[in-house]
Amino acid sequence: MQDTNLAAVVNTSQGSYRVLVGRDIVDDLGFELRSTGLRGRVFLVADEVMFPNPIRRAQEALERGGYETHVLALEIGESNKNLQTVEIVYSWLADQRAERGDILVAMGGGVTGDLVGFAAATWLRGVPVVHVPTSLAAMVDSSIGGKTGVNIPKGKNLLGAFHQPKLVVQDIGHLSTLPPREMAAGWAEAVKHGLILDADLLDKFERFTPQLIKLEGDAPVEAIRRSVAIKAEIVSEDEYETGDRRVLLNYGHTVGHAIETVSGYGKYLHGEAVSIGMMAAAGIAERLGMIDSELVGRQRKVLESYNLPVTASGLRAEDLINATKSDKKSRGGTIRWVLLDGPGQATTRRDVPDDMVLDAVEAILR
Repeated sequence: MQDTNLAAVVNTSQGSYRVLVGRDIVDDLGFELRSTGLRGRVFLVADEVMFPNPIRRAQEALERGGYETHVLALEIGESNKNLQTVEIVYSWLADQRAERGDILVAMGGGVTGDLVGFAAATWLRGVPVVHVPTSLAAMVDSSIGGKTGVNIPKGKNLLGAFHQPKLVVQDIGHLSTLPPREMAAGWAEAVKHGLILDADLLDKFERFTPQLIKLEGDAPVEAIRRSVAIKAEIVSEDEYETGDRRVLLNYGHTVGHAIETVSGYGKYLHGEAVSIGMMAAAGIAERLGMIDSELVGRQRKVLESYNLPVTASGLRAEDLINATKSDKKSRGGTIRWVLLDGPGQATTRRDVPDDMVLDAVEAILR
């Protein structure tokens, strides 16, 4: 595989790894894994919606690279992203006598990556993991940065670990199998990168909407590569989300996670909830005088052009606000809001008055 597919190199305390983005590059998965120096057996855990052809194609690519490969296909979704499903993976690894030098490969959307990453972080106190994300949201967001997690009834991703992958291979071809709603949810995370950190990328999302939605030509590959590079750069700077950079990636997530929690996981896809959450955050920034109504309207228009929701129904503002307070990113009950202060520019604020939050949240529930 040529370096032309290289979107980014992520540098972390757990080592550096490449993120490759292109068309038909899953066929080189085994050779690319070889070049990382890992030599154990491969345990490929895949979302069963990828069965049989994409899974078989990945397995054959791994075997061409010289890896003995075992496959477990599971039904993996937000509703079973929990310890019971992780237990199934552990039992399978135990039956296969998986050792510390062996490699887990996660193939599927963000939920698959989070769950398999968590299993890899905790099996034998940590084994290598490789991500083959097959949804757009996983490509531009969750497959990069080493965040793993599972849900418990009290909240989303409350159990987890930072466990960086050894390689991330993103084949744009996998996206053609996604339902339109899943694709739209993925664009939410990519557009978010433009809104918070790259005005040029935001401009591309506005100018090339039809090509991006249809995955035609070079525009989608370039937009996804740029989005990946932004995420990689931030993770390299702020691996454990202790500084002020990585937290910017949570734009729209405070209210977004609350919407997911209160509506019961499943009504809204993660990207849909984030889209609505970004509108709440833009409403707060406008009320604080940080941005004008023109940018709020521009954000609404670009989200709607990718078929994303910008309002929620059937929820109570009080329930959402209570859910934001138990978010793992709040400290001492004070929420650190990620807010825009211009196109492609974001910052954090802790001093947002409660009545302003209530007002902005009520506005997205109309």
